Amino acid sequence: MLIAFSVAPSGVGKAGADRADGSVHDAVAAAVAVVRASGLPNRTTSMFTELEGEWDEVMDVVKRAVQAVEPFGSRVSLVLKADIRPGRVGEIDGKVERLERALDESPPAGP
Repeated sequence: MLIAFSVAPSGVGKAGADRADGSVHDAVAAAVAVVRASGLPNRTTSMFTELEGEWDEVMDVVKRAVQAVEPFGSRVSLVLKADIRPGRVGEIDGKVERLERALDESPPAGP
């Protein structure tokens, strides 16, 4: 399965004072560190982290990422989207590669 998820704290946490600019990068870094340590294929962008693996292992990583964010707020928000295709592997790159090929083969869009 392939998932994209975003996790962020809100409220006052134990891990430090609230940032005046509202930034949550320290909390997100804690979550991404869990993902990277998992050894599963992953990619982080400005809005989401993508992760690929079997159901139980992927959900375990998401749970541990949420737990890593908990000290940073009194609440945690989790957004998760999943593409569940049994028997498929390498989709974290494969989907993007197929898209790029399709774009290369398409005539440019014009006005």
